[in-house]
Amino acid sequence: MKTRHPWKSFIAFAIAGLLAQSALAGAIVQKPIKDRIEFGIETSSIVRKYDVKVKAESSEIILTGTVATEEQKAEVERLAKVAGAARIQNAIVVNADEDRNLAERIRTGLSKAGEKINDDWVSAKVSWFLMNDDLLTDSAIKVDVDNRIVTLKGDVRSTQARSRAVALATDTEGVKRVVDKLTIVR
Repeated sequence: MKTRHPWKSFIAFAIAGLLAQSALAGAIVQKPIKDRIEFGIETSSIVRKYDVKVKAESSEIILTGTVATEEQKAEVERLAKVAGAARIQNAIVVNADEDRNLAERIRTGLSKAGEKINDDWVSAKVSWFLMNDDLLTDSAIKVDVDNRIVTLKGDVRSTQARSRAVALATDTEGVKRVVDKLTIVR
């Protein structure tokens, strides 16, 4: 006759409960499909400088905007292939003069989308990047901007998180320099 160990059933039940809870938490925390695609585009060294728009209607994704090459257009479409994207309509226009157009906008103090770049704009953009990066989920970062110089203050969980926060801020359109005042807390 086998001896039953009630604590084994309890442990199995507890583990099953934790797994279900963690799966539920992951479903609740998962970012909307549009945000995940936009974040991928905005952090891609290949296409981040172009004004690409993402529209998500249920699981259908519509991409619009202008890039300079067919390769860049294909890269945007590749980045849009995230979980939940069933159909992608790529209506991006290829214009060989787009790099020159972007350079002119930047020269006149405008963003790639034609918006005036100022401290509030930079602060909002850097904050958006920091909030949407999975490595920085447990971080508490305050963004201060003065004359387009970004100061990052607060707590991160690792040196990798610190490096990622600084890199995201540095790569943000319109940022002149980043001052790192982040503290690593474990």
